[in-house]
Amino acid sequence: MSHSYTLRFLFLFFCLIHAPLFSSSSQQEQEQQPHIMLPSQPTQKKLTTLHFYYHDILEGENPTVVQIIDPSNTPNSLGTTFMMDNALTEGPELSSKQVGRAQGMFGLASIQDRGMVMLINFAFSEEGEYKGSTLSMLGRNPVMDTVREMPIVGGTRLFRFASGFAIAKSLWSISTEQHFVVEYNITISLP
Repeated sequence: MSHSYTLRFLFLFFCLIHAPLFSSSSQQEQEQQPHIMLPSQPTQKKLTTLHFYYHDILEGENPTVVQIIDPSNTPNSLGTTFMMDNALTEGPELSSKQVGRAQGMFGLASIQDRGMVMLINFAFSEEGEYKGSTLSMLGRNPVMDTVREMPIVGGTRLFRFASGFAIAKSLWSISTEQHFVVEYNITISLP
């Protein structure tokens, strides 16, 4: 019986001593390899800028904005919520070439001012440079300010993993109570 234990001990000892010979890499190589592989150099991000005009049609035969929630007795109309499907055009006129749609919702989210929370997907036309791609904007819009900034939080297709900001400028000089026009300049970075 002791002979059997001695053979087992010698066999295990032999395996432990010679195990590095049977492995595919040396201990030194294993110590040099990181557990998490990181890129060897920082990646360059690509900046893209977009410019277009947004058209809220509030009344008339074909409105593009409809109220979906009308809370009563709230200060400064807090909670009033709208859905939209607005045209995006190359120029400030509604008749200029359409480049996409602004689809989403916004609601009055401030008791002190006309601050709105906006959730919009800018869906670009199938025939343009950005062929069916979208950008998502989510943030506070102090709509009574002429110029305001909102975050771009993502996108699809060509804009996958996009992040950036939108500068919105109300064009009071050409807007009416029925047709509100906003100029957008968007800057995004892409991996």
